[in-house]
Amino acid sequence: MPLRSHDWFLKSGQAGFKARSRMKNQGTPQQMFDGRPVIGICNTWSELTPCNAHLRILAEQVKRGVLEAGGFPLEFPVMSLGETLMRPTTMLYRNLVSMDVEESIRANPLDGVVLLVGCDKTTPAAIMGACSVDIPTIVVTGGPMLNGKFQGRDIGAGTDKWRFTDDWRSGNMSTADYLESETCMSRSDGHCMTMGTASSMACIVEALGLMLPGGAAIPAPDARRRRLAHLSGNRIVQMVKEDLRLSQILTRSAFENAIIVNAAIGGSTNVILHLLAIAGRIGVELRLDDFDRLGADIPLLVNLKPAGEFLMEEFYYAGGLPVVLQNLARAIDLDALTVTGQSHAENTAGAVCYDDKVIASLDQPFQPSAGIAVLRGNLCPDGAVIKPSAATPRLMQHRGKAVVFASVADFHSRIDDPALDVDENSVLVLQNVGPKGFPGMPEVGNMSLPRKLLDRGVRDMVRISDGRMSGTAYGAVVLHIAPESAVGGALALVRDGDMIELDLAGRRLHLDVPPEELARRRAAWQAPPRSETRGYTRLFLDHAQQADRGVDLDILVGGSGQGAAYATDAQANTQS
Repeated sequence: MPLRSHDWFLKSGQAGFKARSRMKNQGTPQQMFDGRPVIGICNTWSELTPCNAHLRILAEQVKRGVLEAGGFPLEFPVMSLGETLMRPTTMLYRNLVSMDVEESIRANPLDGVVLLVGCDKTTPAAIMGACSVDIPTIVVTGGPMLNGKFQGRDIGAGTDKWRFTDDWRSGNMSTADYLESETCMSRSDGHCMTMGTASSMACIVEALGLMLPGGAAIPAPDARRRRLAHLSGNRIVQMVKEDLRLSQILTRSAFENAIIVNAAIGGSTNVILHLLAIAGRIGVELRLDDFDRLGADIPLLVNLKPAGEFLMEEFYYAGGLPVVLQNLARAIDLDALTVTGQSHAENTAGAVCYDDKVIASLDQPFQPSAGIAVLRGNLCPDGAVIKPSAATPRLMQHRGKAVVFASVADFHSRIDDPALDVDENSVLVLQNVGPKGFPGMPEVGNMSLPRKLLDRGVRDMVRISDGRMSGTAYGAVVLHIAPESAVGGALALVRDGDMIELDLAGRRLHLDVPPEELARRRAAWQAPPRSETRGYTRLFLDHAQQADRGVDLDILVGGSGQGAAYATDAQANTQS
């Protein structure tokens, strides 16, 4: 079977001469140009992305596996997204990285690709880009950190950061202990070890069938993580020979499996945005309501923070995602194809749960229903989402007065003001943090509670916004309101003192303001001024879709194909 790389390396004349000659300056011998599959290793390594800083080690393991299987491995970098350092938000740049991945694959002599990812936005970004090209692809994630250890107990990255910060702000934790916990929380290579977005997306990748079985939960420092990378290098060469492409794996069944799995693991709300965007790239019809219809009534099977007690180490030792897939056998399609060339049923046959305190059965779950709920109402005609498993149950039926913040800056300037008119029954409302409003849709939806309420022991309130929430966070937080306030959505019309009703059972979010008053406010509303007038951010603002469409750029939806062979003999006559 002719491969894409043959148009570069098997060409006669000047085109082939140039391609081979320049590669030989790296010490590449002639035998590597004998028609063997060329495998790209797409690496999101960066020292600015601490969660991915060990991916160079995994890249070497992938190379070994590719060479062993008779392939020609070539590593290439793409932009990386470090959740902890990058501003204003990594979500702004997810689509940019997907463009980098897509064009890097299309423009180069690659027959298959291994995506090395970790920190949460690098995973969907790389998959989105690869989907638009649709060549054989396998994913290797960097793996979770080891459990944090602090004062004799396990702590989880992100989740306990929120708890410690509230305790420190309320005077229940000393500054010395607060600073010490920083060192204790992040003590190894890897991404967050809670069921935050990074861990959720790793599990989703495995559920979609894009990762070798059992790979999602292996701790980053564990030798089995390196072994997974080596075996993935072996497998991608065979996938090229089989012409097993993403479009054959990412079927409607694969996405339905992923939605159900995300509910069962207590996964991040961010997964919704990423799955919608990935589906748009590969051409599968997926709607926001699918997440409620398929996942809202799925029981919680995985007892991990922020919805539960344990961390990713325990999840791996208990049996990892293969056990979850087997336990969901009545609810998902185990016949779905995976990168192994076999089904989930074949991949996970014989999976054993070694700790039912960590992974429960479908008949005896930790919570009877834990999926992400989709809300509708006059505040969110195109939808909003909430994660009930991470919220206080009594707040799931709530009516309270709005306390409105027009921006993140407004929130920070007033939230701890003793004069702020707020109590535990209030509903905190944050405007202009959606895809276009911030821009980029930052993880600020889980607003910190007012200091005066923290001092009284309040630890949760209803909070609503058009922004996102970290997968490591928790609380009665309504997110992804669409349309967002910056484009004139109803959220922009909320005023202090308005009554807001949240009804989880009824899937309703309602602003109790007469229609004629809302019409008057809408007529007076003015769009916030745009400060970004150039570059990628302007492109994002011009083309970003709303949250119910996955916040992908409208110009990127769908596929570009594998591209033409640009290295022709005629072009080779030009000077490079």
